[in-house]
Amino acid sequence: MKVLIEELHSRGHEITVMRPSDSWFIKADSPHYKAITTNPSGFDEETFQLFVIKMLKLRREGDSFWAHISLEYEMMVKVHDLHAQMIKMMAGIFENSTMMQNFHDAKYDVVLTDPALGAGVLLAHRLQLPLVFNVRWTVQGDGHIAVAPSPLSYVPIPGTDLTDKMTFSERLKNVLFYFFTRLQIWYITDLIYIPFVHQYFGPDIHYMELFQAADIWLMRNDFTFEFPRPTMPNIIYMSGFQCKPSKPLSQQLEDFVQSSGEHGVIVMTLGTLIGQLPEDVTEDIAAAFAQLPQKVIWRHKGKTPSTLGNNTLLLDWLPQNNLLGHPKTRLFVAHGGTNGIQEAIYHGVPLVGLPLLFDQKDNLSRMKEKGVAKVVELSTLNKDNFLEALKEVLYDPSYRENMKTLSNLHRDQPMKPLDRAMFWIEFVMRHKGASHLRTESYKMSKIQYHSVDVMAFLLAVVLLVVIVVTLVLRFLWRNVFPKSKAKKE
Repeated sequence: MKVLIEELHSRGHEITVMRPSDSWFIKADSPHYKAITTNPSGFDEETFQLFVIKMLKLRREGDSFWAHISLEYEMMVKVHDLHAQMIKMMAGIFENSTMMQNFHDAKYDVVLTDPALGAGVLLAHRLQLPLVFNVRWTVQGDGHIAVAPSPLSYVPIPGTDLTDKMTFSERLKNVLFYFFTRLQIWYITDLIYIPFVHQYFGPDIHYMELFQAADIWLMRNDFTFEFPRPTMPNIIYMSGFQCKPSKPLSQQLEDFVQSSGEHGVIVMTLGTLIGQLPEDVTEDIAAAFAQLPQKVIWRHKGKTPSTLGNNTLLLDWLPQNNLLGHPKTRLFVAHGGTNGIQEAIYHGVPLVGLPLLFDQKDNLSRMKEKGVAKVVELSTLNKDNFLEALKEVLYDPSYRENMKTLSNLHRDQPMKPLDRAMFWIEFVMRHKGASHLRTESYKMSKIQYHSVDVMAFLLAVVLLVVIVVTLVLRFLWRNVFPKSKAKKE
């Protein structure tokens, strides 16, 4: 979101950012926006880090069925609590007449929000403002599923590790997983959002209607990442909008990179939200790196592994984009976050994936299917299989060749993704919405949407015709045909 805000500011727009008071990653002071600080969300940095530690511990404990169940349950509980806190925060805002009046008086042109949480969606509809999404996920999961036709026969549900080419058993798995996600939705969001929306928007409105009524969906992926699937005219793909050409490294870092010679450099980072892994995992990773001729630049916080080799440089922070764009970078070890994957595609660097939380496993499974990544599960990671994965991606040329193909496809566009995003945000501002691109199907019930009522009516007509014809024939057989036969005799 920061990239979009800075670009909007550079184009002369005035931006107001609404942030909870306990947010550690959305700053209250910025030269690019004015901040409105609201009640706490209950999801501060300490709470999040404790949650991460617990999730990593569960993922490390094993890859059994019950381990998966425990992980899913803990994730559901935490996400449920997060939505509940957010709804509580929004209720406080809606009941604050002074704040709501200030929102109205400001005469905003558009609300830009990420619908993975519903705060921005609810506020936009309360203020009756046009709505633009910076989206990959909604409160119910994948954004496409909320707004576009998604046949289960070839559109895999996220988390299944399936592709668009499914066998019968895989299609069965996809359908069963779909029903499992409906159970998750009932617990995580239905129980929280339905009462709130009925209270503030009316008893006839389902909360997902508010999401589906968004004017533009700026989707943070494209079909170099996504499998081919149905889409909608108001879904605008801006995958890689944050990617940009690399800049020169600092002299110290450049010297280290150049010292790798012909072997090149491996870059490893697990994003900004996960500072460190369990100690035994870092020991195995460091030991595997130490056996390679490549130099390694690793963003790592915490205790230095005892197995760390002379070829590995540990940093609290690293310039990820600039390193991925360096000609000596051979491999990217990543957790599978969307931003990191898109930067890897943009710069054509193959991956060794270490999925940890949220959508990372699903992201990496797509990269694995496209032949640009090798995935190592945290539950089974050790020095030997991690080293084997590194060597496979480093020395099998197909990984780099496939990634270069993806990179060329991604870059071959008539318009830069960020410029495309800006055009559509400003389009909504100029025209006060984009209703001509939005289907009205979200206002239909499931029965209407799937034409169940029409099919039932047609079936009833057919049955009625059959019954009438049957009765007429029986009447004729009993009353007319016997008399004709008697006359002949």
